[in-house]
Order: sequence, then structure tokens, then C-alpha cells
Amino acid sequence: MKWKQQLLSLKPYQPGRTIDEVKKQFELDEIVKLASNENPFGCSPKATAIIKDYSGLYALYPDGYATKLREAVSAHLNVDPKQLIFGDGSDELIQIISRALLHPGVNTVMASGTFSQYKHNAIIEGCEIREIPLVDGAHDLDNMIKAIDAHTSVVWLCSPNNPTGVYINNQEITTFLSKVPKDVLVVLDEAYYEYAEAEDYYDALTLVNEYDNLIVLRTFSKIYGLASLRVGYGIAHTDIIKVLDPARPPFNVNALGQAAVIAAIEDQDFVDWCKQANIVGKQQFYQFCEEHQLSYYPSQGNFILIDFGCDGNEVFQFLMERGFIVRSGVPLGFPTYVRVTVGSKEQNEGVIGRMKEFLATKAALS
Repeated sequence: MKWKQQLLSLKPYQPGRTIDEVKKQFELDEIVKLASNENPFGCSPKATAIIKDYSGLYALYPDGYATKLREAVSAHLNVDPKQLIFGDGSDELIQIISRALLHPGVNTVMASGTFSQYKHNAIIEGCEIREIPLVDGAHDLDNMIKAIDAHTSVVWLCSPNNPTGVYINNQEITTFLSKVPKDVLVVLDEAYYEYAEAEDYYDALTLVNEYDNLIVLRTFSKIYGLASLRVGYGIAHTDIIKVLDPARPPFNVNALGQAAVIAAIEDQDFVDWCKQANIVGKQQFYQFCEEHQLSYYPSQGNFILIDFGCDGNEVFQFLMERGFIVRSGVPLGFPTYVRVTVGSKEQNEGVIGRMKEFLATKAALS
């Protein structure tokens, strides 16, 4: 086979452990999954009703242009429908952008300590990858600018950043964008932006209208609680969408997902409620960390990255054996950390209790 050589040593994306396999392995009756930054409260009742009563014709392809979904999103955001592109989750949009713009002979700039799929897709496309280490969990925008040259094709930003939860503020992003050459596409991944509460958080839609070389990615997998239906979207100048859209697979957003998302958009009260519950939940973890003198990154997302000062896999294993699935920081580039999704009040209390047990066990052995 004439494989791309880079594929021969590239590992596939490693998802977190599933509830069923952990139940079976450890013979547990109940598992709480706090590993993948899913919404612990599920989705809007309006979306649930659409899913339950869906009567579409399964033998027919979905609307390839996502016309009704496009209308709903454009009305919600007050943008031109032609400024939108939809994907099978925002993951597919990352893949589409990489396919369209990355190839041998160009380079791409990204943070080191950010969402893994930027680098993963860049490797597949065979371009040069320039990684700039985070500073205190944040993008080092000054050094990212310095890394850009005449051969740079795409710059990736994640705000709030996964896995640290640190955001880029308004002054930082506007200064950065003003310095990026106009022939370089800036991808601003905002998978968690609905959770952000910082007063100086930027308005991405204003930035899209000001900068013709910016695309913003968002998803309905996080606060909207529709991760299993895989619907994401990008917002950019119409010229970007026009060129990018031919790289999109046909019929890539399923019909049920389109219908459920339309209903979910109509229920912004649910979104607001989830945001407020997340703010309260984060405080539970902050209090735990401060009581036990554990370092952590204050987060603008629905997750917390906590430093336990030991092998993150050890913490992950301890919690998993006791019915809580979190994410070890080892594969994320933070070997002494774990990333835990903010759950319901009861879920947070449960996992924090087990974390306290872990700390007590470690202390007894030292």
C-alpha cells in the first residue's frame, strides 16, 4: 500500500473510557463520567421532544445545505446565512480546514498544550508544525506571531483553551489579529464559549466582521448537550466559506441532528441555566483545591485542570476504580494533572470526596 508515511506512526484519537466498559471491568453498578466535558444536565427538553417524536424518512439523505438549520443559526447570531458552514461536529470542520489549506511546503502555528486535533490533522496533511508552549495555561500570542512567516497557512487558537480553560481576552485577541498577515487563516475554536463569564471576553462575531481571515468554530456538543448527534458550525467572511465549502463532504450533518439543534437554539433559558449551574459547580472544585493547596487553572469552560503533584494516570485509575471517570493529564501534556468535567452538585461532591480519599491515601504512604 502506498500510505502517507506520517500515518504509519500516527495514533488515532484516544477517547475516554466508556461507562459500560468501566462498569464491566470493576463490577460497579453506577459510573459517573466526568471526562469528556459533556453537559451533565443533558439537552433542552425542547430538543428531547424533537428527538423522541422524530418522524423523518430515514431512507432519505438529509438536506445537504442544512437550510432550516442555517436559517435558525443565522437568525440566532444575526449573521448572513452564507457566512456559515456546518460540520459533523466542529472536529470535522478542523479536518476540512486542514484538508483545504495544509500541505507539504506550508506551516501551521498552534499552542503546545491545546486541543490535539489541530496537530493530528496537520500531521496527516504533511505540513510543518510550529508549536508554541503555553504560558500559565494561556496562549503565548507574542511568540505565536513571531512564528508566522511567508509560508504560514493556518494559525489555531482555542479560547477557552482545552485542557486549561484559560481564555484570550478582548485586548489580546484584537492585538493579535491586527498583526497576522491577511493571507493567513486564523481559526478561533470556541467550543466552550457559552460557558465563558469573563467581563473582558471578546465578541467573536464582531471580530469576524472586522477580519476577513478569521473563522470561528462552535459546537452544539457542549453546553447544548447534543454531543451524540455531532453538529458544529463555523462563522467567517462569505469569501472564506465559498472556498472552504467544496472541501466539505456531502450530506455531512444528519437530519435528526439538524432538527434537534433547531429546537435547542430556541431554548436559550436552558443554556443560561446550564451556564449558571456550571459557575456554581466550578466553585466547588476551587474550594477543594484551595483547601488542599492544589494548583489549578481558573477555567472559563466546563472543566477544571488540577495538579495533584503525582502521575495523573495514578489519580485517574484511583477514581475510576471507585466509579468516577475523569481525564488523565498525561496524554494532554500535563503529566501531573487530571482534567475533570464540572458535573451536577451531587456529582461534584462525589468525585471531590474520592479525590480527598486519594490525597489521604497518598499522605498515609509518605
